[in-house]
Amino acid sequence: MRLTDLIAVGGTLPLASALPSWLPLNRRQSGSTITVDLSKTYQTIDGFGCSFAFQRANLITNMSDKTKQRALLDLLFNTTSGAGLSIIRNGIGSSPDSSSDHMNTFAPKDPGGPTATPQYQWDGKDSGQLWLTQEAYNTYGVRQIYGDAWSAPGYMKSNNNENNGGTLCGVTGTNCRSGDWRQAYANYLVQYVRYYAEAGVPVTRIGFLNEPEFSPSYASMNSNGAQAADFIKVLHSALETANLTSQVGISCCESEGWGNQVNMVNAIKSAGAESLLATVTSHTYTGGPNGPMNTRVPVWLSEQCDLQGQWTTAWYQGGGAGEGLTWANNIYNALVNSNISGYLYWEGVQWPSPNTNEKMIRVDQQSPYNYEVSKRIWAFANWSRFVRPGAIRISSSGGSGVKSAAFKNVDGSIAVVVISTGGSASNVSIKLNGGNATEATGWVTDTTHSCEKINVTVSSGSVSGSVAARSITTFHIPAPPAPPAAMSEVSKRGWRFA
Repeated sequence: MRLTDLIAVGGTLPLASALPSWLPLNRRQSGSTITVDLSKTYQTIDGFGCSFAFQRANLITNMSDKTKQRALLDLLFNTTSGAGLSIIRNGIGSSPDSSSDHMNTFAPKDPGGPTATPQYQWDGKDSGQLWLTQEAYNTYGVRQIYGDAWSAPGYMKSNNNENNGGTLCGVTGTNCRSGDWRQAYANYLVQYVRYYAEAGVPVTRIGFLNEPEFSPSYASMNSNGAQAADFIKVLHSALETANLTSQVGISCCESEGWGNQVNMVNAIKSAGAESLLATVTSHTYTGGPNGPMNTRVPVWLSEQCDLQGQWTTAWYQGGGAGEGLTWANNIYNALVNSNISGYLYWEGVQWPSPNTNEKMIRVDQQSPYNYEVSKRIWAFANWSRFVRPGAIRISSSGGSGVKSAAFKNVDGSIAVVVISTGGSASNVSIKLNGGNATEATGWVTDTTHSCEKINVTVSSGSVSGSVAARSITTFHIPAPPAPPAAMSEVSKRGWRFA
């Protein structure tokens, strides 16, 4: 989604020493207790991320200043100093060229029909996305790599054009003189996975649509739910043939808004294809969720941003759509109220024009490559650095002047994310039902702090700390140390030789 197109379509008190030095004494409130119940579980979290489609990746990949290049990568993916993002959504190209911000296809020429041998031409760059993804995978441990096609190459579509919508030839309701291109398109997507594998990066999710109800003048392809189900069956079979189903799952359908995605999922279920999906994906431009989707498949909000507001780096200035606190709350609402498993912003980086909030970091294209970091990325950091892939959301309740969400990570650690709901600071005590804290850390993002450490206390198995006004504060509780292993009889007697 781009700006022009959107316009077109419309309790225990902590010790005083535990309070951070930057918190004014006259802003303290009485303490309240947040209760985390480890026995009540909800959805599994796949992660948090963003996209680098439409050549945005080149801003980092082609940067000659390697110090700034590394600084940008750290801001995005470092789990101790940056946002710790854990999902990358790359665009699979369909354009015959790389002009402007086009994503070039590796099959630019019609081979002579859908059953003819394809003429693949892989450039080893993928619009700058391959190198960036290799860095994320090898250096930062990002393991959820999502390749998503906005369109099939134009010659595979009913309008013979990668742009302006059009439908994949061969799906229900089409009658293309060029023939049925479903298998050829599925093979094309499988080949994309193979190219990344050859470069040492396993793709884990593959998508074949983006905003299928929308027909903009850039890469796009229309589909309804029945047509999507038709192709899902072909694509799943192609992945099976390539022995890739244990690695790669199918995602669908990247609708502009939640309502259309619900309709598409219902049609996919009716066609018996829901079980072939690994992820349901939706955007929020024409409407977000008001509760969980009726599907057995994990759901991602895979693209959203503020397309209309002027660029801002602010944390809070009244609740604007591009402000950091707004995005901290957006993620909370998605995970807690709609059981979302993955949450992705639109672009991680982008050049200054248009001067909107569709990116989290604004980067100049020319030397000296100045860049400006929005507070939106630090809102993500308080979630993504501590709620790691595979975490399970657990019950969290209570607290005065705050709202909270809790998660148990694969390593046994607990993350409790607390957001202030007003203009006053709150002291909180976190009690674990089914566990005891022996140590903990706290991390705050607000107007003057960017996921920075605060003092907390641990007493009688509970964690106490302060939540600053209009902030997001994450309390991270490591897993308790394992009990010492029982000694064997041999160990008790000591080793001896015959």
